[in-house]
Amino acid sequence: MVEEVLSQNEIDALLSAISSGEMNAEELKQEKEEQKVRVYDFKRALRFSKDQIRSLARIHDNYARLLTTYFSGQLRTYVNISVASVDQIPYEEFIRSIPKMTVLNIFSVQPLDGRVLMEVNPNIAYAMLDRQLGGRGSSVNKVENLTEIETMLMSQLFEKSRMSLYEAWSSIVEVDPVLEDFEVNPQFLQLVSPNETVVIVSLDTTIGETSGMINICIPHIVLEPIIQKLSVHYWMQTNTKKQDPEAYEKITDTIQHARVEAKTLLGETTISIDELLHLHTDDVIALDQPIDQPLQLQVNSHPKFYVQPGKSKHKMAVQVLEEFRKGERR
Repeated sequence: MVEEVLSQNEIDALLSAISSGEMNAEELKQEKEEQKVRVYDFKRALRFSKDQIRSLARIHDNYARLLTTYFSGQLRTYVNISVASVDQIPYEEFIRSIPKMTVLNIFSVQPLDGRVLMEVNPNIAYAMLDRQLGGRGSSVNKVENLTEIETMLMSQLFEKSRMSLYEAWSSIVEVDPVLEDFEVNPQFLQLVSPNETVVIVSLDTTIGETSGMINICIPHIVLEPIIQKLSVHYWMQTNTKKQDPEAYEKITDTIQHARVEAKTLLGETTISIDELLHLHTDDVIALDQPIDQPLQLQVNSHPKFYVQPGKSKHKMAVQVLEEFRKGERR
């Protein structure tokens, strides 16, 4: 129970009223005791904490972004989907709140028990269908008499969206979503018992110029095995990935056999175009490299070692003196 904290002015006013006789201390005490009794509706049992509801909101924020990308590519029109609210209510209350004729997609989410329901407002559903059939995405509510072809096209569109559900939930658990059923009448669908608590994620959806809601209904039985993972402690944990020795060995072997360009810089200088045009045989160009200083060995044009020139088996060669460290020498 949350207790109300009084300000200093309110405390002073109460003390003044008691001292002047305007308020009886016994009446105040009795009123305080009566406030301890609070009505609790067992039909609306809150089985998820605020922390867990926030975690579900984070998951479905990502889900909304993935659905936006998916539907934009499939429908080739402006699509915007965002989380409007996340609530926990009895299943019966959810069924009463949706239209009598609507689009219902039922997904199984193995290895979790139970099924997840995606309810798509008829305005949104028919705007999607109109775009698939080459229209502008206008909405004409005719869900109650969809043809077999229209039903097939719509169910295929939502069946392909299952990968968005997989990616969104992968941060908590790896599921294998499968579209098991496609319905238009919620009265024929009994997902769980009427008083069972379900989480409803409402997605505010815009397809072209048509707006509506997509509701995701997740029963408690689906979330029960992973409910501990929805706490803030799980999200704050740092998962350290174990190194794969076999992959490390393959990467190392590949890098070691990669070829790079190695060259020794004898020196540099700058001359004018006029000097370049008047060069003749036996002319000497002075470089900026002192003869008593080591040369620079570059690997893929990056300085790597200081070296000195020489010969090895009648071939020009260089001997490595030390590693190049930036800022030590010019």
